Amino acid sequence: MNHAPVVFFSLFRSDNPYSSISLSMAKELAKTGRVLYVNHPYSIKDCISGLLQGDPFLRRRLPRMLLGKNSYETLDSIPDNFMVVQPPITLPINWLPVGKIYNFLQRLNNGIVLRSIQKAVNAHEFRNYLYINCYDPFFAGYIPPKMGAKCCIYHCIDDISQNAYTAKHGLKLENEACQKADLTFVTSNNLKKLKAPFARRLVTFFNAADVSVFQKVITEEYPKPSELAGRNGQVIGFIGNLDELRIDYPLLKKIAASYPDDTLLLVGPLNSPEPTQIGLDKLPNVIFTGSRKLNDLPPLLQHMGCVLIPFLCNTLTVSIYPLKINEYLAAGKTVVSTSFSEDIRSFAPVILLASTHDDFIHKIERALTENNPALTQQRIEIANTNTWEARIKQLWNEVETLVPPK
Repeated sequence: MNHAPVVFFSLFRSDNPYSSISLSMAKELAKTGRVLYVNHPYSIKDCISGLLQGDPFLRRRLPRMLLGKNSYETLDSIPDNFMVVQPPITLPINWLPVGKIYNFLQRLNNGIVLRSIQKAVNAHEFRNYLYINCYDPFFAGYIPPKMGAKCCIYHCIDDISQNAYTAKHGLKLENEACQKADLTFVTSNNLKKLKAPFARRLVTFFNAADVSVFQKVITEEYPKPSELAGRNGQVIGFIGNLDELRIDYPLLKKIAASYPDDTLLLVGPLNSPEPTQIGLDKLPNVIFTGSRKLNDLPPLLQHMGCVLIPFLCNTLTVSIYPLKINEYLAAGKTVVSTSFSEDIRSFAPVILLASTHDDFIHKIERALTENNPALTQQRIEIANTNTWEARIKQLWNEVETLVPPK
C-alpha cells in the first residue's frame, strides 16, 4: 500500500553518530512512500565550530548553505524514496533573553527553514503530504496550511524543560507546536501528562526497535570484537548516548570496581566530562568504544553477558521510554535497569529492576548467571510487538482518522 509523501523535520541530522528515532521512522516510512528528511539547520556558530573540528559533512554542505540554497543528499541505508534536505544557515540566538529581540530573530530563522521546506516540496512535487516535526520546536514546529500539508504531527520524545539550554526558549515553542499540530505524539506516559494541557489531540507513541538488526545476535555467530581482544571474564555492557543528564556514572564506577575480573563495555558517544572527573575512564576493566553505527552493534551485543540501563532517577528520566530496551530484548539479553520511570517498570516481568546501587550490583550477578530459555523467548516476543513497522502502522491509522483516505 502506498501512502502520502512525508516531510520529516528532525533535530537528529542524517549523519547522526548513533541510531536515532527519526532515521528509524523515516526508513520505515520510505517503504511505502516518498520521504523528504529535513535536517536541523546549522547556525553560524555551528559552522565555525564544525570547521574547526573538521566535520566532513559540514564541509560538503557548506558551499550551498552559504549561498542560501538547499543541499540535497541520499543515504545508502535508505536507497529508495528518500532524500535528505539541508537548509541554509541560521542565526545563533538561544543566548538571547526571552523577549521581543529573540521573538523577532526566531521568526527570521523560522522563515529560513519554512522557505527551505517549501522549495524542497516544490522541487520534488510533494502534494497533500504528511508533516512530522521530531523534537525540534525551534524551527518549523508546525507549518502554515498554505504550504500544502494535509496533517501536521509534533513528536515529543523528551522533557524539554529538563535541559537548561533547550528549556530557555524551547518549552514555550514546543507547547505552541503542540497547540498548532493536528496530532502530538509522546513517547512516554509521563510526557502524556505534561503535554495534555496543550495538545489538540494526544497519542502515546512508544519507541520501537529495528528488531531484525538486533535478532542477528541470536541467528548469527560473530568473532570476538577487537575491542575485547585479550579480555577474559564476562562482559557487562551498555549501548547508548553517554550524556550528562541521564547516566549514573558513580553507579558505573561501582559496577566496574565490583566486577574487576569482568569488562564494563560502554558503547556510544561520550557527551559528559563526569567519567573523567570521577576516574571511570582510568579503570583497567572499563572500555569506551565511542559511537558505532546500528549495523555494527550486534557483534558487540552478542558478547555481552548482561546489558544495562544505568539511568539516574530524576525529573528528566521519569519521562523516558528508552529506545534501547526493545533493542536489548530483541537480542534476548538479560537487562538490569534502575527503576526510573513508569514505562520501564512495565517491562518488570522480563528485566531486572534495581532500587539502589547495591541492589543493581547484586542483580548484575544474577543476570550473568541466568540461563532461562523460556524467559529469553519471552523477551524476543515482546520486542516483536515493538517494531518500527508496528509503530508506523499506528501512525497511519491515527492520520487516517483525521484525514479519510481518498
